[in-house]
Amino acid sequence: MKLYFKPGVCSLSPHIVLQEIGQAVELVEVDLATKKTKDGADYWAINPKGSVPALQLDDGQVLTEGVAIVQYLADRKPEAGLAPPSGTVERYRLQEWLNYVSTEVHKGFSPLFNPKAPEEWKAVVRDTLLAQRFDFLSKRLAASKFLMGDTFTVADAYLFTVLSWTKRLSLDLAKWPALIAYQERVAARPAVQAAMKAEGLI
Repeated sequence: MKLYFKPGVCSLSPHIVLQEIGQAVELVEVDLATKKTKDGADYWAINPKGSVPALQLDDGQVLTEGVAIVQYLADRKPEAGLAPPSGTVERYRLQEWLNYVSTEVHKGFSPLFNPKAPEEWKAVVRDTLLAQRFDFLSKRLAASKFLMGDTFTVADAYLFTVLSWTKRLSLDLAKWPALIAYQERVAARPAVQAAMKAEGLI
């Protein structure tokens, strides 16, 4: 397997899951500005979407979109407990969380990374849109160790990754101590430490 990634972006989520299941993988860093891999290959030819993550399977197929990749990986090692069994209500609850993180939280950060976005709009995003999402997540995580309860799942790998961007953007989470405690809890996991070290993040 090959994981196409850029350090610290959303590809960290499947990288964490790979570590959690103990799956050997070749890491291939991508320059998203030039769409070239570190060894000079044309990334457009690998993933026509031009984004990371992308996971090249052993048979040569390439799987894209983080929420699809992490579920695929979790199903490769069900005994790791990173996703409930397919067809159960709990699996749909997991997909509910994955979609919420993807569409409401992850995409909510997008304007803050856009140098062309007006500062006025960035202020609205920080103080209203993201703050509302943080309020919702904080209530959940004040009452629950992880998004799905006491069990760490692929949804936590994704949320941890997205919340880590608050440091890069100097967003203060002091108003949401439950989110800070959650970040610390997830960061302490050996698999998370291993993925972050491999990407040069710690």
